[in-house]
Amino acid sequence: MKLDRRTLLIGGGAGVGLIVAVSLWPRRWRSELPVGKGEQAFGSFIKVARAGKVTVAVPQVETGQGIWTALAQIVADELGAAWETVAVEPAPLAKAYANPVAMEEGWPRGIRITANSTSVRAFEQPLREAAATARAMLVGAAADRWTVDPAACDTADGFVICGVRTVTFGELAEEAADRTPPARPPLRTGGKSRLIGQPLQRLDGPAKADGSWRFAPDVRLPGMLFASARIAPPGGRLKSYSREAIAALPGIRHVAARDGWFAVVADSWWAAERAVKAADPVFSGRKMAPDPRPLFNEALASGDAEEWFSRGDYAAAVRGSRPLTATYYVAPSLHLGLEPAAATARIGADGAEVWAATLVPGFGKAGGATLYPMAPGEPAGQAMESPAAPIALELTRALGRPVQVVLSQSVSQNHDHVAPGALARMTALPGAGGITAAWAMRVATADGFGGALARMAGKGPPDKFGRSGLDGSVPPYSIPNVRVEAAMAKLPFVAGYMRGSPQREFAFFTESFVDELAHAAGMEPLAFRMSMLGGNGRLARCLQAAARLAQWDGGGPGSTMGIAGASAFGSHIGLVAMASIGDDQRVKVHRLVAAVDCGRVVNSGLVEQQVSAGLIWALGQATVAAPEWVAGMPRARPIGAMALPRISDAPEVVVEIIPSSDAPGGISGVGCLPLAPAVANAIHAGSGKRMRSLPFDPMAAA
Repeated sequence: MKLDRRTLLIGGGAGVGLIVAVSLWPRRWRSELPVGKGEQAFGSFIKVARAGKVTVAVPQVETGQGIWTALAQIVADELGAAWETVAVEPAPLAKAYANPVAMEEGWPRGIRITANSTSVRAFEQPLREAAATARAMLVGAAADRWTVDPAACDTADGFVICGVRTVTFGELAEEAADRTPPARPPLRTGGKSRLIGQPLQRLDGPAKADGSWRFAPDVRLPGMLFASARIAPPGGRLKSYSREAIAALPGIRHVAARDGWFAVVADSWWAAERAVKAADPVFSGRKMAPDPRPLFNEALASGDAEEWFSRGDYAAAVRGSRPLTATYYVAPSLHLGLEPAAATARIGADGAEVWAATLVPGFGKAGGATLYPMAPGEPAGQAMESPAAPIALELTRALGRPVQVVLSQSVSQNHDHVAPGALARMTALPGAGGITAAWAMRVATADGFGGALARMAGKGPPDKFGRSGLDGSVPPYSIPNVRVEAAMAKLPFVAGYMRGSPQREFAFFTESFVDELAHAAGMEPLAFRMSMLGGNGRLARCLQAAARLAQWDGGGPGSTMGIAGASAFGSHIGLVAMASIGDDQRVKVHRLVAAVDCGRVVNSGLVEQQVSAGLIWALGQATVAAPEWVAGMPRARPIGAMALPRISDAPEVVVEIIPSSDAPGGISGVGCLPLAPAVANAIHAGSGKRMRSLPFDPMAAA
């Protein structure tokens, strides 16, 4: 087999290898990784082939965040491998690859999931230990060859080195596999020949650049047929369709009408979609007002709110006073992804098989099918659930041939499980010297992430908030008296997981209201924040660094600058935005300057990419009009009509990474958080208008 970069990327090919993982190291443990003739397996994460290739089995889904590169870079650095010889392959579905951070946060035990910026936080330590174990065994094998003390050896660029003597990892693989692994392998220290922190080239970059990367709609199987479908609204069912309208259309192989969906199978997707349009299926559905805000108002005014967090004695602190109050709203929002939902299924010799994009591979075994998880082409979380997979599975069982279902862009939008939105009433009491003495938030929202997990587990909607449902609701400031209350809004649409939510919504509420408090106290917004950040020095440093880089002017009247910060996912970010309202009464963002502390940096290039991308994505969420609603579904809109930020609209983005030796934090979600409040604060400084709702509408600003 030719050993080129594409072969390395997919981790294919045979070769005697060493497979190691310290967490699953018993000598007779059968590795979950597939191995060929002559290969030896001792664990679950790393393979070293005789030709020198190092393959890392990655448990996490590559959604564009660069996690295949980051996790492989952790292994390559600890092992002492040469980056040009490193490959990745998706880890198989096995308990060994469960997300430990997810389980610590109360998600289902044993879950394998890519969400909430957990990937590096979850797997840095296991991968370092696995690589350290492999390094120790390779070094031990080389030391035995040379009759030297293993302590005199080191690894670098894919070699074990002792003075002038060198030997490749591949040459040592078989000998190393026979050694007893150390109980506690030492982790690398020092900065010599280190890959960690460097902006190494992404492993998924070349294939995505030349179009060879396979997404779910790219799957092709022998004898495959193609299907298009329409799905009933929440709580609805199929009422009618016209079979006569499609009777004479060419290429039609099968028509399937179920209570919850209607599909046509044909020789091509275009023929199937044409037939579905001609059949004009009609579904029943719930009636729903075009604006769900009254439902949030109803929940906020109810007496059903639970106390989520309490510190000090808020009631005593505000007794007899007149606290400042403001109400903020974030409308439900679409993921705004370009990739339509798709899945392919077939009945094989060992049963049903499904190919679909998913962030939770372990939950894809529904219906007794083996799932082959595909990388999503949409990075914001829409692939948490796959509406196309069960349809594809039923159609292939009915026809006995492989069937690929691709939902149209409009159907994918209709059945997007949106971020639920939130309405918050903020209250605060200024104390002496402008310090906030008391702070309260009463919020009405829904647990989108918890709802998604419940649906995948076959359960009904949650009646209480899970830990992640209100994550970020507690302000990151040293305020002595704090109370957070939450009421579950009863929404007629399906809410799901979205990148950066609900932390994004709470950052908008918190950082916008802090700005209001600063102005009410007559204090400069940065100084006001700094006075309350004695217990969060990392966020304070981020805010100061962003202000320095942006040449912060104080954000006073007439300024175009606004500042905001956030702490989430174990990371911290400060942002200065320069923004104004254009002649067309639309928000225009000119420049964004961010400083981020995400602990130990694995790949500085990935950090800069993800922070920049998160800011631009959040700009779209803040400026694209909220969806209209029909029958409990978001009404579909052409992508070109959404007024998404274009290249000509994109602001200059500057990102500074603050060096840190703390444990790695998540990065793919943190860039989304401060954009909206920083922009809103900049607009207030320049125009006096206070925008308390997302998406922004300057005409409705206070």
